[in-house]
Amino acid sequence: MSYTPDEMMAVAAARRLRDGTVCFVGIGLPSTVANLARRLHAPGCVLIYESGCIGAKPRRLPLSIGDGELAETADAVVGIVEIFNYWLMGGRIGLGFLGAAQIDKYANLNSTVIGPYGKPKVRLPGAGGAPAIAASCGEVLITLRQNPRAFVEKLDFVTSGGHLQGGDSRERMRFPGKGPTGVITDLGILTPDPVTKELVLTSVHPGITVQSAIEATGWALKVASDMRTTPPPSENELSVLRDLQERTARAHAGQA
Repeated sequence: MSYTPDEMMAVAAARRLRDGTVCFVGIGLPSTVANLARRLHAPGCVLIYESGCIGAKPRRLPLSIGDGELAETADAVVGIVEIFNYWLMGGRIGLGFLGAAQIDKYANLNSTVIGPYGKPKVRLPGAGGAPAIAASCGEVLITLRQNPRAFVEKLDFVTSGGHLQGGDSRERMRFPGKGPTGVITDLGILTPDPVTKELVLTSVHPGITVQSAIEATGWALKVASDMRTTPPPSENELSVLRDLQERTARAHAGQA
């Protein structure tokens, strides 16, 4: 079956979600990935949304964290204060899924503004719970399209800390989680170097060259010596993903 770059990205990210993981999920592609993984190989994954929904099992993808579908299908709904103070900052969430508008070589994220903060070219949705997710989850996975506008040498604004200045800077700041462990894009997969924490290209998706990934990055991207090619989506993975998206489109038809 043929597939799009976005489908390849979603499937590659979903494969990294383990069954039984307690996962804090953002809206958009992170929500697509988490719900795809739950349908494919991780039915025991517990999805937690910022609005306070614990164990959500949406039949279609939510429009926002306040979508009633999440509360209707959740095991429990609690207050936002409890979600953050008891669950997230209490060390009870193993994995956070985040997206962003910009990322740098140490997986720090910007979802606040493009351009100067006082007079931005674009004002983005903002931080929300992302800074706390990035700091406190056991690990973080990031999904976004790879291009020079998103993969930048210097962020216009640091919304969420990844590996900060690299090396042991995250530990010195006493962030409890171990930070980003993977960045999955429409071109490949990047993982932090064990020592420097700088993102390294470790896998390219089928049909993508290493050079094209380098050219899509705003810094001098390092490449792993044991470069791999990501396995393409299987027929089952694509079928499940497309069914989820089609049901979502039907459910949201006519909604603003």
